[in-house]
Amino acid sequence: MAVLLGLALLGVQGQMWFGKQSASHVAELRQALAAQESKNQATRQQLVRLRAELKDLREGLEMVEEKARGELGMVKPDEIYVRLK
Repeated sequence: MAVLLGLALLGVQGQMWFGKQSASHVAELRQALAAQESKNQATRQQLVRLRAELKDLREGLEMVEEKARGELGMVKPDEIYVRLK
């Protein structure tokens, strides 16, 4: 009887140390969860910025002109383009 209880105890301990619910596996999962939450937060912030930019693009031409000037180098016919670094 004692041997059977000892084997059961070893089985439970083995699962605790080496199984799916072992301390090291749980720590790995927690670390992966923290990394994913960090990525999710960064994605949420990017989404907020993109939504604000989309709103600006839909509501006014100033943002369109600013984008065209910055990204495409747009110059109006009566302007002189000077780039400073």
